[in-house]
Amino acid sequence: MHKVSAAGLIAIEGLNVCSKSVATARDAEFGSTPDPREPALAILAPAESSVFDLFEGTTRSLPQGTLLTGPHNPHNAEAIRKVFSWLRPSPLGLRTSAGFGDRLGLATPGHIRAMRSVGGDLAPIFAQQSIREMERTGRSAQQVLDDAMWDVFASGWRDGYGADADHLKTTHDIDVCVSAGYTFYTFDPGDHVGHVPTGISMPDLQARFRDLPWSELDSSPEVGLRRFSGKHVEFEDYRIAFDDRTVMRAAVKYSRALAHVQSMHTHLTALLPEDTFEIEISVDETDDPTSHAEHIFIASELRRLGVTWVSLAPRFIGQFEKGVDYIGSVDEFDVDFAVHAAIARHFGPYKLSLHSGSDKFSIYASAASSTRGCIHLKTAGTSFLEALRVVARHDPALFRRLYQLARARFETDRASYHVSARLDRASRAEHVADDELAGLLDQLDARQVLHVTFGSLLTGLDDASGISFGEEILTVLRAHPESYAETLQRHFHRHLGPFAHCR
Repeated sequence: MHKVSAAGLIAIEGLNVCSKSVATARDAEFGSTPDPREPALAILAPAESSVFDLFEGTTRSLPQGTLLTGPHNPHNAEAIRKVFSWLRPSPLGLRTSAGFGDRLGLATPGHIRAMRSVGGDLAPIFAQQSIREMERTGRSAQQVLDDAMWDVFASGWRDGYGADADHLKTTHDIDVCVSAGYTFYTFDPGDHVGHVPTGISMPDLQARFRDLPWSELDSSPEVGLRRFSGKHVEFEDYRIAFDDRTVMRAAVKYSRALAHVQSMHTHLTALLPEDTFEIEISVDETDDPTSHAEHIFIASELRRLGVTWVSLAPRFIGQFEKGVDYIGSVDEFDVDFAVHAAIARHFGPYKLSLHSGSDKFSIYASAASSTRGCIHLKTAGTSFLEALRVVARHDPALFRRLYQLARARFETDRASYHVSARLDRASRAEHVADDELAGLLDQLDARQVLHVTFGSLLTGLDDASGISFGEEILTVLRAHPESYAETLQRHFHRHLGPFAHCR
């Protein structure tokens, strides 16, 4: 960690600056004020310093020099990234890593506290949001990255971080996130994954196989079949065999998706130097698990198509539902996952990525061990749920109204998620005392009801106040930043602990 003197800014009477934020460059001191309602950038430099030409704000003369105070706006965010390299997101490579989705733009201080509390060599992604989440929260890709960066600055985190443009489906999605400065691009070709019924007849399977976009795949049905069928792949203690049906089934299920990934990869590599970004490929949002043979098929075909990637998210066995622990046999998961980890070592190495990875405490230790630390944990909604826990503690009346809206919206909003929650099993708030409302976040059904309705909760209008629920949530969190940061630190310490020292 870099250490700098904080004497200049800290000594200015009437100026409250986060001591951890203070850093020096270009004969100037930079710091951030801690007011969560209206944080500001502070710069102290000689009056003639050219650094003032880079930033927006107001200046005043002091005995120590000239002080500029400016807003945390996009212009100043771009300028300060040019001054301090550690504020620019960067690729993380094969380091054990964790992604922290933040739907409100206030969670990064708690995420950083959790990272510091577990130690180890974890690499964080502090800016992470899917296009779907941005649309539902009304935040831009630039705003997501800038919000995380300002908190990185204020917290004095100088050990690097990544920025994940999550679940990108189109080249337009890529363009938006490239312009914002992201470094980690998660391609989601799920719309192109084919469903193959278990009992599909061989003639039907053959017909669908012949109908694949072979020109896009730079192959033909004959060559595609011959490449795998009748062969086997041996790696570590495993041997996976391929027959005609296995090959055709894998191809029908995944080849269109892989062609789409290649086109996305080609588009991205034309925009950015290859050492400035990394790619994750997500095929986890499907009904059927990715078999070991299908994983081999995916990795082999991606390599043949010239795609480079740092991590892959297959659809693992069991259920990775939002906001709750793994559902299924942990012993069966451990055995199955170990083979996927060996495949990733054999064809990579690349990291396996756990999507919908939050709160899956029962599998963390074995997943970290099986991959030998070559793993990425992706979380998102759990930070929002912990924000609601803080609301329940500090404004029970608001939480009751939020929960009422969540229950009303659940059957509609659950359509884009696979969850087990049922309204009739979720406790009604009117049956819960104020000091026990936070406990609803520990009940599976109530927790998932609140999880999948986040878009409605953030954009809905509160009839009681006449303003949006989202603004009311932010008001509570800004009034209690320490409570939110402490809650997140405690929550994520449990997530990160198994991954911090697994190399």
